[in-house]
Amino acid sequence: MPALEPTDHYATVIWLGRVADRAAKLSSDPARALDLTFAGVTGEAHSGLTRPSCSRVLSQYPRDTEIRNTRQLSIVSAEELAAIAAEMGLDRLSPDLVGASVVVEGIADFTHVPPSSRLQSDSGVTVTVDMENRSCNLPGREIESVHAGFGAAFKRAAAGRRGVTAWVEREGRLSVGDRLRLHVPSQRGWAGAV
Repeated sequence: MPALEPTDHYATVIWLGRVADRAAKLSSDPARALDLTFAGVTGEAHSGLTRPSCSRVLSQYPRDTEIRNTRQLSIVSAEELAAIAAEMGLDRLSPDLVGASVVVEGIADFTHVPPSSRLQSDSGVTVTVDMENRSCNLPGREIESVHAGFGAAFKRAAAGRRGVTAWVEREGRLSVGDRLRLHVPSQRGWAGAV
């Protein structure tokens, strides 16, 4: 029996971006297509089969421990970006300012799709959702450079709406306009959390 179930939930890729040098800037440069390999986006700062551990996994590893890279992509939804912008008092929040790799439209409550879900294009390109991308202050600096006085509001406004991190499960080219089908794990919720 398959462990992942295709759903009737689809998203459309409406924006793609690449962070060329994270040390220089967090914001991403727009692209019409991204070549996805098992190491992530070709020529992107977050690519690689492994990465140094960061603050998100300090309970498991000392900082800068080499670990598997499950944060190759930052995927956000257009609907949640609009909600973040509205809460911040902005008309619009450009995805490049938050370092997005992929912006999708069409899946409700996107940030909370189950970990290990797959987003698969009609051509077969597939990414695996790692987990919710927690809100942080880093995008606030980029936002502040464009929208003075608004950067500090990002972290609070983005809580629970920051999208997900993901890694490439099947290689290929992802393009603006591609349709992605959501596949979710077929398991019940964890009873041990009660």
